[in-house]
Amino acid sequence: MSRGYLLGLDGGSSSTKAVIFDTQGNVVGIGRESSRLEHPQAHWVERDMKVAWTSAAESIRAALAAAGLEGGEILAVGVTAHGDGLYPLDRKGEPLGHAITSLDSRAAGIVERWCQQGIRDEALARIGQMPFAFSPVTLLAWLRANQPERYAALAHVLTCKDWLRFKLTGEIATDFTEASTGYTDVNTQRYSRDALSMLGIASVFEALPDVRLPEEVAGQVCESAARATGLKTGTPVATGLHDVTASAVGLGNVASDTLTIAAGTFSINEVFSDAPKPDPRWATRNGLRPGQWLNMAISPASSSNLEWFHRQWGQPGDGGTGAFFAEMEASLDAAFRTPSRLVYHPFLYGSPYDEPASAGLFGLQGWHDRGHVLRAILEGVVFNHRVHVDALASTFAIERVRITGGGSHSPRLAQLFADSLGRSLETSRIQEAAAWGAAICAGVAAEVFPSIASATSLCEVDHRYNPDSERQAACQQGFERYQRLIEGMRTLWATLDVEASPPDSPDTSAESTPTMGARR
Repeated sequence: MSRGYLLGLDGGSSSTKAVIFDTQGNVVGIGRESSRLEHPQAHWVERDMKVAWTSAAESIRAALAAAGLEGGEILAVGVTAHGDGLYPLDRKGEPLGHAITSLDSRAAGIVERWCQQGIRDEALARIGQMPFAFSPVTLLAWLRANQPERYAALAHVLTCKDWLRFKLTGEIATDFTEASTGYTDVNTQRYSRDALSMLGIASVFEALPDVRLPEEVAGQVCESAARATGLKTGTPVATGLHDVTASAVGLGNVASDTLTIAAGTFSINEVFSDAPKPDPRWATRNGLRPGQWLNMAISPASSSNLEWFHRQWGQPGDGGTGAFFAEMEASLDAAFRTPSRLVYHPFLYGSPYDEPASAGLFGLQGWHDRGHVLRAILEGVVFNHRVHVDALASTFAIERVRITGGGSHSPRLAQLFADSLGRSLETSRIQEAAAWGAAICAGVAAEVFPSIASATSLCEVDHRYNPDSERQAACQQGFERYQRLIEGMRTLWATLDVEASPPDSPDTSAESTPTMGARR
């Protein structure tokens, strides 16, 4: 192994995290910076792209300071970030307005129209997925219909990762995995003019970035980025990965028999395959290399529910979400000691269903307290993951399951996943899985590792959770109640579907969260 360190830059929807690792995967420094999400009107969730870059640069400086390192000690940088959404550039390489994030649902009407016209079904066969409201191709179709001048000015269509890497290097590119967010033919794994024509955005073809493998050098840190970040000019920057794929790599899950669960803002459930198997229940996208595919069953309904609960019932200065849930342990212990019939649907920002689902808490009585409600939320989040996992397991042979994100290193939550899924489940010693996945790409680019697969030997198991037969039976009963209530609510959700607060409402602050309304 070479001496030195690897940096994984992980750009979330509203914050960016820079993590510095040694070449054995040990974290030596972390920097975090937030950037404001903006909600100019109902269902719109935007982000100032220049602020996103400033936050990324500051997080890198903070990570270097925390590690006590100079920029020249970083061997290479790998970049990952939230997928989907749209980060558009004009012909001068400047932001073409604000980015549209993956929490945005303004384009839900486009998806509904495509459904009525049969285009979504054709898209499944051709591009391997039914586009979501937050898919780049859907947002581009929305731009063409609603902001034609902005659409005509498009020179480069990027995602968050590609924007951050562009600011680091001055080079426009994307990686093999993220190129397949709707632009590629599912069989050839290459950009498809026919696919874009099908979606009514054929002219976008010329604005698509060059495609490189995740571990390739996509550029070097430029002078302006070096001044902003503290990195050394000329440091190699790997192409990187969408954070969903980076999480799988960071957990060591690069084989076709391993399921990755990432409990973040989105419920992410994914498995690689050696052949494309499109299905309405998941998106079939490119894997790490030609001839491999990644099957992602997702919905915006996971740990964001826990963050919402903390915002509503946490105390000022309590140390944040983690400290709040630590304080809730005694209440949770009491709540888990007795059977519960409380059911929570975690659809604050979207769901896996065609109907405009909303969150709901069912069975609440006067004797229930915060612990009972939090237990129901935890179970609802896990049950939504199970819906996706069961779908994938109906087609793909799954021999091993690893989990990251959303407090998954909490023994209580990890055990709840094991009992609800009826599967043994592993956590990794490396908790910053997405950043480590990006850093692995950087390590291959810098010739620290011979390949991505070779570096996964460092992703050692931290703990293994096996399902308990008694708790598994109770979870099965809870899951069946959860499913019955979903079926009962599907005809009622439309009557509850309301617009978010108007733009001049105080709810459009940085702390407010959007109504997702994502429909599948």
